[in-house]
Amino acid sequence: MGRETVGSANQGRLRVGVRTEGPSEILTPVGELDHHTADLLREPLEAALTQGRARLVVDCSQLEFCDSTGLNVLLGARLKAEAAGGGVHLAAMRPVVARVFEITGAGAVFTLHDSLEAALRL
Repeated sequence: MGRETVGSANQGRLRVGVRTEGPSEILTPVGELDHHTADLLREPLEAALTQGRARLVVDCSQLEFCDSTGLNVLLGARLKAEAAGGGVHLAAMRPVVARVFEITGAGAVFTLHDSLEAALRL
């Protein structure tokens, strides 16, 4: 698995870019995060944590959809990151994705940022 992009077996419905910037591991999911594509985000999140990168920034600016399975991937990563002394920061959520976090109350347990740049400021 390359660190640049994780491909999708589901007709490219989700790609995940991964890069490191300072103390942050930045993951950029592009497309739809759902039951069929959740592992494509779960795997690089867990790989980052395994490598000791506990400050995870998810750039949601290109995430078009997130269902409960995708939300659970992010919640699981948050628990593991916090146990390692870090956290999950969500940046630049589109309104349709932000609505899922608002309805479920999950937005209250994440650090939310209006932009990727804001999320990278320490």
